[in-house]
Amino acid sequence: MSSNDDRIAQVEHHFGVRFPQDYRDFLGTTGSLSRFVPPSDDFLVIDVLDELIGNNEAGEFQKRFPGAVVIGGDGSRELLAYDFRQDPPPLVTLDVSAEDWSSAIHQAMSISALLENFSQNGWKWDKVDPPLS
Repeated sequence: MSSNDDRIAQVEHHFGVRFPQDYRDFLGTTGSLSRFVPPSDDFLVIDVLDELIGNNEAGEFQKRFPGAVVIGGDGSRELLAYDFRQDPPPLVTLDVSAEDWSSAIHQAMSISALLENFSQNGWKWDKVDPPLS
């Protein structure tokens, strides 16, 4: 097991989850992302692995959103999180000031799908039911 695999396993253990394989692959290759994505011109942040625990603890996200692991966001108020209450865990956005899960907005069923469609679609801002898998 590589040191990056070990670190991913440590972070997963901290949260009591197993990240989807495509996110694990992203962490092992690209690692993080922080940029405007044309042509949608929305800003996308995917946090570096070593920041996940601290970022999640700083906002007490597990208290407000049990089962959430925040992995990034829009660089402002919207947080990108896995919803581990579901299997497989979809990606949702949560406003930084939200009280609970009622404000979650489905973004994608996987990090691969999010990244594949983000340049065209950007962030989804309306609550819609996620597609059936």
